[in-house]
Order: sequence, then structure tokens, then C-alpha cells
Amino acid sequence: MNAPRLDHSHASHNWAEVSLEALRQNFRTVKNHVTNNARICAVVKADAYGHGAVACASALESEGVPWFGVTGTEEALALRHAGIKARLLLMTGIWKGEEEEVVAHQLTPIVWEEWHVERLEIAAAKKQAVLPIHLKVDTGMTRLGATKETLPIVCAAIASSTHLSLEGVSTHFATVRDPEKTQQQSARFEEALTVVSDHKLKPSLIHMANSAAILSRHESWKSMVRPGIALYGYSRTSMSPLHPVLAWKTRIIAVKQVPVGQAVGYGGTFTTQQPSRIAVLPLGYADGFHRLLSNRGRVILRGEYAPVVGRVSMDLTTVDVTSVPGAEVGDEVILIGESNQKCIDAGEHARICETIPYEILCSISKRVPRIYL
Repeated sequence: MNAPRLDHSHASHNWAEVSLEALRQNFRTVKNHVTNNARICAVVKADAYGHGAVACASALESEGVPWFGVTGTEEALALRHAGIKARLLLMTGIWKGEEEEVVAHQLTPIVWEEWHVERLEIAAAKKQAVLPIHLKVDTGMTRLGATKETLPIVCAAIASSTHLSLEGVSTHFATVRDPEKTQQQSARFEEALTVVSDHKLKPSLIHMANSAAILSRHESWKSMVRPGIALYGYSRTSMSPLHPVLAWKTRIIAVKQVPVGQAVGYGGTFTTQQPSRIAVLPLGYADGFHRLLSNRGRVILRGEYAPVVGRVSMDLTTVDVTSVPGAEVGDEVILIGESNQKCIDAGEHARICETIPYEILCSISKRVPRIYL
């Protein structure tokens, strides 16, 4: 896989730098944390949380990652077509009509309904293949997964199939910050595993731990864990530090000398309180730079912080560079990243926008090229 390399002549306006070495290091940190207790399924769904699934999966596969978690068949096929050989777990199962591609490309679907089992059995039988599947159990998330009532029906269907092999059983925590709710889900999962065993099914992979549980709930590791956001550097941890993998940068497109009392941007939500220098950046909410950063966010320029002033618009953002001597057209501006011991990360954007780092990273749009370092 030939990933684009950093070339400012082609990435001179607005780009994201993705450090594959930081990604590899984060994986090693997680791997060392769980030692040999659990296999790792690296989650690269949603285009690897906005970092680029093909490049990230390629880098992680070279580190020996045996499994990748993706949303569904479409994301899995993109990785297969890019040459990824590792096991691919379809975390939201299949749609009707996808089962033959699942078998043909050796994908591993999560199932939780009887029709999943029936259609996959037919597709595997046509290929005279045995397809490994994973069963998902709803233990309190109330999204996907077999319920207490439907679990025996699904288990019976799996047990009676001749071309499917129950390789894994999984669930997903709604929260790991609430010990009581976490314990309730864990207890329900253990009950579900008893039901699976009662149907003479013997899965080798039991998994429930996402990044947060990996870091704080050792007892949840089971035989496989599913790190996602931790790989990209955004989980709080007592392990050795995780490093943000993505930096987002742009360049000044214009600088204006503005008198005192001048309104800036749509709606005039900012008015200069002194003679000011206002720099214009060639990006906006169409690129994923949230409108909620208007008059609240900041950037790093020439090693100094500069505040976002006025409304963030679709394609342009204005910042006050009055206190940044010499700021001029063409200067590099850091939106997410660090310089001169100053740092802005996706967590800062998330706090301002009252959301989570996941959304900030996934929102960086396709028109922002990813450059791999």
C-alpha cells in the first residue's frame, strides 16, 4: 500500500498528518498492558476513526495484529481489496444479500438473530466451506445482540448448522465508569456463556473489553480485547503514555489590518477591541472544524496560541494574530497538534463542542488529505 507522503507543495492549504509510528507505539503499549492474556482485535471502523483505515491497518498488520474490527462488509472489502490478510470482524453483522461475499472473502460476521445464521449457513454450504462466526449478546447496551429471550433460539440454530462454527461470543459495555452497571453486564454475560455451553457450543474467543475496559477492567479482558480510540492516542491511562496519532494543519491565506470596533464574520459575533491583525484560514465546518469553535477555539501559530474570532464558516475561519509578531500569509497553523510546548488535541475541541474526541476525529472530512509519516 503506497501511502501519500508529506509534500507541502501538494498539501499546502489544509491537511492532516498521521504518524504511523505513533500508531504502532500505541498498539505496543496496549499489547504490553494486556501481556499475553488476550488476543487483540484492533478497531479500524469509520475509516480508522478518521485516520485512514487502509494505511492504519497496513501499519498494524506489519506489527502482527491478528484481527481488525470494522463496521460491516463494505469496510471489510475495502481492506481486503487493499491487501489486508488479517481476520476481519464485522461488528454490526450483515445485511441480507451480503452473505455470499462474506464467505468468499473470509470475513467473520457477528450474528445475533436466527436469520443471520440461516442465510450464512446457506452461503457457506454453497461454497462447501465452514464459516467462523461470532455471537453478540445484549447485556444492557440495548442496541445489537441476542437478548435473554432470543439467545437460546440463536444458539440452537448455530448448533444445528453444519457449515458454521461458533468461534467467538461478545458483548459491549454501555459504561465502565459505573461499577454497578459494569458488574451487572458482566454477570449477564456469564449467564449467556452458560446458555452457549448448554447448547454444546465451544467458542475459543470471548470478548467484551473496549479501550476503556482494557485500561480499567482487567477482569473483562477474557481471551480477546477490542482497542479502538486508545490506538489513536485518546484514552486516559495509567499505562505508559499513549500518543495522539493525528495532527491537523493549515496555512494562512490572508492577513487583514483591522481598526478598533470592526465586526468580524457572519453575524458580527466578534468586534475588535483594539487595532488588530486578523488572519484568515482556508478551512471551516465543511472540513470538520466545528462551528462551535467560533469565538471559543484556538490555534497554534509561530509557537503561540491565537484565538478563533468570529463565526467559523463553511470554508473560512478567522483568528486574531495581533499578539503573534510577524504572522503572514503562508505561515503554518496547527489546529490539532503541538509546537513549542503548546498543545491542542481532539479532547480540547471536544470539550469546547460538548462532545467526545471520537466525533472530532471522525468529523475531519474527506477533503482534508491524510499524509502518512
